[in-house]
Amino acid sequence: METSLNDLVLVCIDHKPAFYARIEDILPDVKHGWWQVKLLVLTHPCQIYTWILDESQINGAPFTMGGTPIRLEKVIAPVAEQEKEIDSAPQSNNGEGRKGGGKVVSFLDRKKDR
Repeated sequence: METSLNDLVLVCIDHKPAFYARIEDILPDVKHGWWQVKLLVLTHPCQIYTWILDESQINGAPFTMGGTPIRLEKVIAPVAEQEKEIDSAPQSNNGEGRKGGGKVVSFLDRKKDR
């Protein structure tokens, strides 16, 4: 699965989940075939890391830093998977499309009610 800009990744260090990060930027490095990957590390406080990785490492291939095994694992939100399944479901004859879909609530409308 290809990882790209704004994707959420789980960073595994020494084969254990360590932290989540969002990919903020991917820029070519001076070394051909390598990329400068800017990660917004979702800790408190947030931090920015820039790692130089090749494309396979960005997409989940394991690598080491100082002898420590590291791997990026793209995170797919469970809700997004459910929406994909619903969107790929065949349309019903009455044109309603989604089965069991809920009402969309606007946050702006909620504020007006107060």
